[in-house]
Amino acid sequence: MNERERPPAVIAGVDGTSGARAALGWAIEAAARRRVQLRIVHGLGPETVVGAATADRRAVAEVRASAHELLTESAEYARRARPDIEVITVLAVADAPAVLLEEARHGDVIAVGSRGLGSVRAIMLGSVGMRTSANAPCPVVVVPDTEPRGYRGRVVVGVDGSSSSRRALRFALEEALTTDASVVLVHALGDDAPAEDEAIDDEVLDRQSEEVVGGVLAEVIDERTEHLDISAVRLRADPVRALLETGADADMIVVGSRGRGGVRGLVLGSVSQGVLHHARTPVAVLPPHSDETD
Repeated sequence: MNERERPPAVIAGVDGTSGARAALGWAIEAAARRRVQLRIVHGLGPETVVGAATADRRAVAEVRASAHELLTESAEYARRARPDIEVITVLAVADAPAVLLEEARHGDVIAVGSRGLGSVRAIMLGSVGMRTSANAPCPVVVVPDTEPRGYRGRVVVGVDGSSSSRRALRFALEEALTTDASVVLVHALGDDAPAEDEAIDDEVLDRQSEEVVGGVLAEVIDERTEHLDISAVRLRADPVRALLETGADADMIVVGSRGRGGVRGLVLGSVSQGVLHHARTPVAVLPPHSDETD
């Protein structure tokens, strides 16, 4: 089988940090739930190999040996946790985002840790989670480095009627199918939504919100997902705050990304980036081409 035509997989990037270990733990369970392959990847980083090569060949060998050991230990951990899943390891001379993006295919899910997402330097230069979630051909789940809280049975997804929110809802429904969870749709009106004394009262806003939510559901729901427990909430708040508050006790928050790139976009922040910065639960980001098929 051509490698480009391999079956769907959950891809986890590891680097020895606690954040990456959290992502690996999530990826192991996700691969088991989906009954797909688990691919554990590590990027040496070209600067690491070049730096080692300027010293001596022994240094290069030590760098590679350390990377192989990390992958071997990660794979053994995965197989002990879930003996029924197929585990593949990948080592490449590239930085972490490049390796993840090279490995990813439509139909996969990428899992990365959230380490470094909160710093200004990470925003300006781009972290693994940010860079990958902006360019990946599949959903990217950013897993926080927090203590596992146990199963909550809730998936929260932001909807606003856009194509990006339809992608997010499709993934949220698929996640709910694999985890037997309920789905909560969040429609945020924004802090600057018209107030009641400006002739648009709550009844009108409710009706507008129902139209948005109903329209998205009508386009996405099918016979596989119509039986799921689905509800919706409307909040007069900015989308980031609305999603964080509603998703505080959820298993996952799902957001779409319109793919706006560049430093300006990262500094100003989109809904997906804002949620990534502050969430204490896994966040799935659906990039622009993440629901396509090869």
